Amino acid sequence: MKDLNDILWLDNPKARNNSGKKSATNFISENVVEEARNFHKSFPQYTVTPLQTLENLAQKLNVSKVWVKDESFRFGLNAFKVLGGAYAIGKYLSDKIGINLSQVSFDILKSQDFKEKIGDITFITATDGNHGRGVAWAAKQLGQKAVVYMPKGSAQSRLENIRAEGAEASIQDMNYDDAVRLANKHAEEYGWVIVQDTAWEGYEDIPTWIMQGYGTIIAEAIEQINAQGIDKPTHVFLQAGVGSFAGSLLGYLVSRFGEKRPIIAIVEPHEAACIYKSALAGDGKPHAVASDLKTIMAGLACGEPNTISWEILRDYADMFFSCPDSVAARGMRILASPIADDPGVISGESGAVGLGLLSILSDNGNLKEAAEKLQIDKDSKILLISTEGDTDPVRYQEIVSDGAYPYVSDAPTGSRAHA
Repeated sequence: MKDLNDILWLDNPKARNNSGKKSATNFISENVVEEARNFHKSFPQYTVTPLQTLENLAQKLNVSKVWVKDESFRFGLNAFKVLGGAYAIGKYLSDKIGINLSQVSFDILKSQDFKEKIGDITFITATDGNHGRGVAWAAKQLGQKAVVYMPKGSAQSRLENIRAEGAEASIQDMNYDDAVRLANKHAEEYGWVIVQDTAWEGYEDIPTWIMQGYGTIIAEAIEQINAQGIDKPTHVFLQAGVGSFAGSLLGYLVSRFGEKRPIIAIVEPHEAACIYKSALAGDGKPHAVASDLKTIMAGLACGEPNTISWEILRDYADMFFSCPDSVAARGMRILASPIADDPGVISGESGAVGLGLLSILSDNGNLKEAAEKLQIDKDSKILLISTEGDTDPVRYQEIVSDGAYPYVSDAPTGSRAHA
């Protein structure tokens, strides 16, 4: 049994190998993402979220650049998930009456004339909080209903935030994956529409649309980096739950830059590392994690990979990491305590794990081999996505102010697993 302080890693030499068939990424191309972004722009709440440049932190970590894309500003909902849910619901509604979404806008979809054509629809989803809040918000904005199931252990504040958007929301006595199955069961029984950011056989359209919606984040980030006179980052750290977010952003980078894309690291919590486990199995198939999925990284507490995104991560990600909760807590504290005139970032547990890992990779300790294989050096320009703010304010204060989940720097970190 591994020590909970271990950071496990697995490199993927196949990622840059052009031999053999690889999964297609044309569904998340620049043109497709631009259509999704144009839809997002039609919402009055749309603004480009900040890309924070942490110059002093980069110097401390002995790299050239550290950028943090701060998704806590997204649509006033403190997390990025609304991008996927809103776009998927927009696509569903427009497809239902045979109109291409590129021909409609938020105002058209919310109009009384459109509502009379489409009728009343109930959207249902399972969530740790952020995705469900985004679906509830989008449904409310477009005059529809939402039902949201949350897994056991979900924060009360996240439940109340979802209910505040007008949804019927409840915490179920089951883990995330079972809550997804319950949502799907009720969708079939009651004629509701399930809006889930994971895919399975026979359920692929809406998860694909959700991934396309997430693409707005990376399109914005590359545009912001270009404005600094830089073509692209050398590295991107992407956290993974079911893998939809990570697969979306990686797929976009592959589609746009090909073999010249940034080096990609996928980061997960130990107790829900289904992508790492799938990569470790070495058979090319997705593998589930059977556990209670207990981690402070609630947004990543998913035990079964999205079958669409798994293929992208399998074929193109350069390295997979499985981390203890203390790595996320470390990242939260670093972002909340900026060096000199660096901007501070309020980042939640799922948002900060990439920065926590980078800080450990850069200290030249037990993860030296992993850092070398990732080619992290003084010229590295590293992009991280803080996917959420303090969506659980109580836990945020426990970690940032009270030092909960300390990372023990002299623990036996850096264990490497072999297939």
